[in-house]
Amino acid sequence: MTRIAIVVGSTRPNRNARDVAEWVHQHAPQGGDAEYELVDIADFDLPLLDEPMPPAMGQYNNEHTKVWAEKVASFDGYIFVTPEYNHSVPAALKNAVDYLYAEWNNKAIGFVSYGSAGGTRAVEAWRLIAAELQMADVRAQVFLSFSTDFADMTTFTPTDGSTGALQDVFEQVTAWAKALESLRA
Repeated sequence: MTRIAIVVGSTRPNRNARDVAEWVHQHAPQGGDAEYELVDIADFDLPLLDEPMPPAMGQYNNEHTKVWAEKVASFDGYIFVTPEYNHSVPAALKNAVDYLYAEWNNKAIGFVSYGSAGGTRAVEAWRLIAAELQMADVRAQVFLSFSTDFADMTTFTPTDGSTGALQDVFEQVTAWAKALESLRA
C-alpha cells in the first residue's frame, strides 16, 4: 500500500493549516491502493535545528528527531499544506523539513497552499527545496486565496473549484510515489 502524508505546515495559534489539512484528508480517495494520513508538525514539538550533525549524515542524537525521522520515513509521498508567510515558506515547516535528509529522498510531493496570493510564492520556494532533497514535485496543486476560499479572510470555506482540483494532486502524488518505488528500494 502506498502511504501519503498530508502535512499540516503551520504551528501558529489560530492557524488555518489544520482546517485546510483536514479538508484535504476528508477528500482523499478511499479504498484505493493508497492510504492518506494527517501529520501535524505541531505534534512533534521540534526545536530550532538542535542536532549537532548535518541531516545528510543520518546521525540523530535527540529523541524528537528520531521520532520525526521514523514518521517521515514511513511515507512514500507527501502533500504539504503550506501557508505563505512573507512571500515564502513557513519557518516551522522549513525547520521540520531541515531536520532530515534521506527520509525525504526519492519520494513524491504535492502542494495545497493558501495566502493572499494563494500561497503561490511559498510553493515556488518549496519546489527548489524539494529538488535539493531529491523529491519529485508534481505539477498539480491547489492554491487557496483568502479572498475566495476564506470567509472574512479567516474561516476556511473552500470553493467547488478548489475541491475539484484536489483530485489531480492525489492522483499525481500517488502515481509518482509508486513510480519512485524502485529508487527507494
